[in-house]
Amino acid sequence: MPSIFPFTAIVGQDRMKMALVLNAINPQIGGVLIRGERGTAKSTAARALAALLPEIRVVADCAFTCNPDAPERLCDNCKERVSNGESLPVTVRRTKFVNLPVSATEDRVVGTLDIEKAIKFGERHFEPGVLAGANRGVLYVDEVNLLDDHVVDLLLDSAAMGVNVVEREGISFSHPARFVFVGSMNPEEGDLRPQLLDRFALCVDIHGIHDSQARVKILERTLEYERDSVDFYENWHPEEENLSQTISQARKILHRVAYTRRDLQMIAGLMAELEVDGHRGDIVILKAAITHAAFEDRERINTRDILIAAELALPHRLKRRPLQDTEAQLSALADHLEQMRADADDDEAEGQVSMGDAAPVGQEKKKTRTLTNLKQ
Repeated sequence: MPSIFPFTAIVGQDRMKMALVLNAINPQIGGVLIRGERGTAKSTAARALAALLPEIRVVADCAFTCNPDAPERLCDNCKERVSNGESLPVTVRRTKFVNLPVSATEDRVVGTLDIEKAIKFGERHFEPGVLAGANRGVLYVDEVNLLDDHVVDLLLDSAAMGVNVVEREGISFSHPARFVFVGSMNPEEGDLRPQLLDRFALCVDIHGIHDSQARVKILERTLEYERDSVDFYENWHPEEENLSQTISQARKILHRVAYTRRDLQMIAGLMAELEVDGHRGDIVILKAAITHAAFEDRERINTRDILIAAELALPHRLKRRPLQDTEAQLSALADHLEQMRADADDDEAEGQVSMGDAAPVGQEKKKTRTLTNLKQ
């Protein structure tokens, strides 16, 4: 897709890219919120992610992009067709990118049932909304903090449950709604309510890059892309294909990734020590750690997976202390996690097995894979 700036060509912002890739592997993590100033590649990264993702098998004539290989996740229309003995036509498509405008209403998002047709003709007619088009794709909301709170709540509900159910006057229709939910915002334009903020699984705070060499790279790549986007994309195609295959492989082994009770104790202990309210953060860290292990082609999580997940799951869940700004909190969190990582490294150096870090007997540890291994 030459018109899209390649994901792997984005300079820096590795934490943002990691959060996006983890959600692409496992949308059930629950979405990512990207907070940052203007011009920091927020929307560029979201669009590039959709272009990067592997092609998917879909029911050819279904408006909800149903997965023919997952009969339990079919929409009501496809289920009815299957029950009538019909064979569903199958085709292969690229992953969709759906951009939701901040002016979107509830009906525009979830879809509508035609009550008049139901009453007059006894027919159930559903007009698909944004969630229908976003199923198995990437749903992006720029300036999510300016979107109506009720609509944000609906999006987060669907992202968490993976299904959209619309009920009107005793008539209901449901369809799958599994998507990578990406919201972005500029904190200078206002914040989300704490209740909504907590419901975003991961959160990344990004800033403009100050390193002069990195800024030179940004200039060079932007001008090369604008000069000839097709040629630029071709140069980066091997890196894009490599990451796409990595995501595809991670999806295949995700359900096999194991964890130990000690891993759970480490997560719970970390959250208790940081006095994080509720238990959503604990669950998100576990899901993200499992997904990161799959990304690195491992079937067991380790301490590093947990700490990377914590870096992405905690920035928006930390309690604000009096006279302490957000930057100071994030700096303290980074120092705390870095100390935990150093302690874990010391344990390994002394021959001790860190929490969940031992490979199963007879299985060699696999090479660590990170986004910074990509061509820079």
